[in-house]
Amino acid sequence: MREEALRELVRTRAEEPERLAATAAARRRRPRLTETGRLMLIAADHPARGNLAVGRRSMAMADRIDLLDRLRVALSRPGVDGVLGTPDVIEDLLLLDGLDGKVVIGSMNRGGIPGTAFEIDDRFTAWTPGALAAANLDGGKMLLRIDPTERSTVDTLESGAAAVSALAARRLMAMVEPFWVRRDAAGKAVNDLSPDAVIRSIAVAQALGCTSAYTWLKVPVVAEMERVMAASTLPALLLGGDPGEAPDEAYAAWQKALRLPTVRGLVVGRTLLYPPGDDVAAAVDTAVSLL
Repeated sequence: MREEALRELVRTRAEEPERLAATAAARRRRPRLTETGRLMLIAADHPARGNLAVGRRSMAMADRIDLLDRLRVALSRPGVDGVLGTPDVIEDLLLLDGLDGKVVIGSMNRGGIPGTAFEIDDRFTAWTPGALAAANLDGGKMLLRIDPTERSTVDTLESGAAAVSALAARRLMAMVEPFWVRRDAAGKAVNDLSPDAVIRSIAVAQALGCTSAYTWLKVPVVAEMERVMAASTLPALLLGGDPGEAPDEAYAAWQKALRLPTVRGLVVGRTLLYPPGDDVAAAVDTAVSLL
């Protein structure tokens, strides 16, 4: 980021915060989410839950200016449709670039911070359906972790159902990211990525709210994806996760899953924003080519 751009960003936030709403209202939106049936979104909501690590870099996402630079490179590449993020990130990008013609999805519930006593309490702490509509965004994304041993799971289910209904009433996408959760030997919450567990989580997620008309699923790539994706007729996007030191294996798995009829694209963050060698443009172009 050029120094003058950073200075103007900080100045606007300090002296003219009202410009944020005006910039959002003026953003040119697409008439439809997707014109080709495919979506390629860059995820940037990890920091809001304290998830700053990428592979062996424990604080990779801690530098906000560096993150914004990487996001701007990714969003500039051909075939990238838009971004998924929390208000702080989306508002920075709005002030820097306007996000005209991009699909912008707000991340809604970031309350379940890993490593805390309330980790599974995924309450809504960011965008609300009304705020998403007021900000001229295209939809909202919610995390749905189902832990059979945790009472607060039902609160997340109830809040998620209300959010799905409220988004649908505004004709905005509701992107639901479900996981069945198990406890390891130490009692730590771990996402169960077995095919049966993912199928079970999809079954619950797709029934949230008074209509599924605007619901999309965000699902992990696991074994037996043909059987997993047969659990729903809803459009689905594949999540990237953290591939560690083996991005090529992740790309191969995405490519295979993208052939399935309900899989409509990718929502990827750390894999593309912090690739080995830090060539963001090349990593994004590779992912786009899979579509």
